[in-house]
Amino acid sequence: MLLPSFDSLREKFASIFDKYFVANLCKVILFSGVILYLASIFLFIDPNCPTSPYEYSPISSNDTNLSHLIFGLLGSEKAWHYRKNYIETWWKPKLTRGYLFLDVSPNPNLLPWSKNSPPYRVSTNITKLVQETHHIAPIMARMVHGIKELIDQEHEGGRWVIMGDDDSIFFLENLVDVLGKYDHNKYYYFGGQSEYILSNFWYSFNQGFGGAGIIMSFPLAKALAQDMESCLRRYPHLNSADLITMTCIVDLGGSFVPLKGLHQIDLHGDISGFLSSHTKEPLISLHHFDAVSPIFPSMDRIQSTKHLMKAAKFDNSRILQQTICHHRLSNWTFSVSWGYSIHIYEKIMPRSHLIKPIETFDTWSGRPQNPPFYMFNTRSHVNDSCETPHIFYLKSIGGAQNKNEIMATYSRSVVRKLQGCPIGGNHPANYVNKIQVYSPRKKRAEMGRCECCDIIHTTGSNKAQVKLRECFTNEKIA
Repeated sequence: MLLPSFDSLREKFASIFDKYFVANLCKVILFSGVILYLASIFLFIDPNCPTSPYEYSPISSNDTNLSHLIFGLLGSEKAWHYRKNYIETWWKPKLTRGYLFLDVSPNPNLLPWSKNSPPYRVSTNITKLVQETHHIAPIMARMVHGIKELIDQEHEGGRWVIMGDDDSIFFLENLVDVLGKYDHNKYYYFGGQSEYILSNFWYSFNQGFGGAGIIMSFPLAKALAQDMESCLRRYPHLNSADLITMTCIVDLGGSFVPLKGLHQIDLHGDISGFLSSHTKEPLISLHHFDAVSPIFPSMDRIQSTKHLMKAAKFDNSRILQQTICHHRLSNWTFSVSWGYSIHIYEKIMPRSHLIKPIETFDTWSGRPQNPPFYMFNTRSHVNDSCETPHIFYLKSIGGAQNKNEIMATYSRSVVRKLQGCPIGGNHPANYVNKIQVYSPRKKRAEMGRCECCDIIHTTGSNKAQVKLRECFTNEKIA
């Protein structure tokens, strides 16, 4: 028998070694890859990520912006002749997406259609459905059906659907910032409750009121649109579009999440007290300006709206945000509602007291015999020199000498015809007629804590300056 040569044995051994070496090397590389992948998951998870049911989660590689928001505004042709002025203060042509749904075709005097208004559509005729179901409120059915009509349009890349009225006023930058914190791929139904407690009782405490804006994530809005005919057939006995919408969303598994920055304004009369003590959350919407007094003295409703929106264009994040500080030498308290008003009180008052609005307004639909009347606490509108503020309203706004600041000037509304407050030495503020407020040009990214401020004033001067800043550690506003 012939024995294999040394060379042939060496070649076979080398071949076997190469096979085993390559196989083991592949295993090592594969195993290392798995280890690195798992490490990247566990080591780079943010430990501060919230775990609530409405947790903020990364939604895609690109952040939410205005192009992801689709608006559906519901109105009447008759009212649009004057209400369009409200919408045109915030609608951004070629940037804002959506439609105005009118009950009938526009009158010739509305044509050619304004380029500053949303494009319009005439609502679909659903008379047959209304008659078949004997719906008790055909107009309400038409409004709810508008959700389907909006979804039926082409909306590539849409993430959020916002339904509103033809007099809803939205603050777009704040709306984008708030919605950008939520995952648009999940079912979300946001809205604002009525300020009038009985409106919530009559309809539901768990619904959004349409004038404040009803906000749905796109998957939820699409599901509701697909279920629309069935929805309207199930609830022909409901006489509120907002209630029908909420009921059908709940049937789909969604739940109402209130947003405090959405305001239905179910109030009457002078709402300056409400606007001067706005909640710390970003202002997202206002409504019913036809039902309240003009919010700025010596201006009509449309002029007032434009004046407020001018301030909002400088800084959406601070509009109506309440900042409180004290001038202890004079025993004064300043309460600034940025872009709107300033109150001076002739005594030191804590923030815990001033965040409650002065009840300058009245109830939406008759005053009940006994409180509560509203969904928030209020302060009585009294004729007391220590409790009644000197009131100043925004006069002008623009850039300051410091390019990193915005300067807003506020002027006195009327002279307060009261004696000085006797508490703390009696230091009347009647002679002050102009206040300049300096705020950072950089918008506030976080609203976890309010801002603080410093007052610059020389006794006897008719002017005062207020400089907004971040609060110091453990600083008390009292």
